[in-house]
Amino acid sequence: MSELMIDRIRENLTALKMKNTLIILDNYLERAVKDDLNIVEVLDHIFSEEANSKRKRAYETQLMTSGFPMKKGLENFDFTFQPSIDKRQIDELATMRFLENGENIVFLGPPGVGKTHLATALGMVAASHRRSTYYINCHQLIEQLKAAHFANRLPDKLKILGKYRLLIIDEIGYLPMDIQGANLFFQLIARRYEKVSTIFTSNKTFSQWNEIFADMAIASAILDRILHHCTVINIKGESYRLKERKEHMKQKQHIVNTLFQPVP
Repeated sequence: MSELMIDRIRENLTALKMKNTLIILDNYLERAVKDDLNIVEVLDHIFSEEANSKRKRAYETQLMTSGFPMKKGLENFDFTFQPSIDKRQIDELATMRFLENGENIVFLGPPGVGKTHLATALGMVAASHRRSTYYINCHQLIEQLKAAHFANRLPDKLKILGKYRLLIIDEIGYLPMDIQGANLFFQLIARRYEKVSTIFTSNKTFSQWNEIFADMAIASAILDRILHHCTVINIKGESYRLKERKEHMKQKQHIVNTLFQPVP
């Protein structure tokens, strides 16, 4: 194979944006000649490596733009600490069938029990399937919707948020919402209803959502659309943060006891 031909291959790979193939080309051609690989084997390897590289880059880009507050997957979740959670149910959700069916998920429970971790972990799975995914805190969401409304850009903002295949709205109910915020939240939910999926987390039971949205009629309309096609997971357990704090205090006390043991 002439050097002129190699240069032309490199130029074509650059034009086709086949970055990974451009990197591995020289070493792989040497191996192909040495192992006497046929053209089909060469093409199979090159295209497989290029496709894997593109999928990896797409996933990494999705993670960077998703707004995830953490990068913890389901493999990092301690199901033994939260026995109220059915791991089989979470594994089923991780198949992303709920996403293909436009269904929602709601995680309910007190602070620190792993709601955000599970929501984010499922978001990471969705991102790995190359589904557009975005995480946002509920208070930040309402502030952004209000700002868009005052700037006469609300339709554009709702259009952007309405297109995500998976939207994660975290911490509903941690801060109060006025009637305008509730109305804007309803508009977003109505836009996404039965089209795309949303994951919600909240420290409030559904009977308390009237208090969150400051109006019973709006709260009922929101819940009606969220729960129509929805999996609800109610987590009842201790806080991970309290657990870690207790373990830290035990370790600290152990160190103190060790340092100040009486000399025999």
